[in-house]
Amino acid sequence: MKIRIKGDSIRFRLTRTEVETFCREGLYSEQTNFNSTIFNYTLQAKDGIDGLKAEFQDNTITMFLSKTDTDKWMDEARVGYENDMTLKNGKILHLLLEKDFICLDETLEDQSDNYPNPKNS
Repeated sequence: MKIRIKGDSIRFRLTRTEVETFCREGLYSEQTNFNSTIFNYTLQAKDGIDGLKAEFQDNTITMFLSKTDTDKWMDEARVGYENDMTLKNGKILHLLLEKDFICLDETLEDQSDNYPNPKNS
């Protein structure tokens, strides 16, 4: 799972295997190790929500997708989900969850588990 953070925007991108694992188990997590702490990022299915939600607690960003959407995402052609979440202070946190496509430009990273890029069709 890749994470991209810029200002008040968070994007998670998942490979095929990661989407399958998440949809089957309702949870997918990764971590980055630092000397003094571990930074975690998690995608979790949740009942009773509409639209993506997120929280940051204990060095962990957790993005939530509704259980209803989780149950069908793996088998859908749908690329992802997007939501603007209004925070308690009135600011907006933009959330984006996507299937990860093969890049069109040359890259050194392993993309063997990424979704085919629709622009190559």
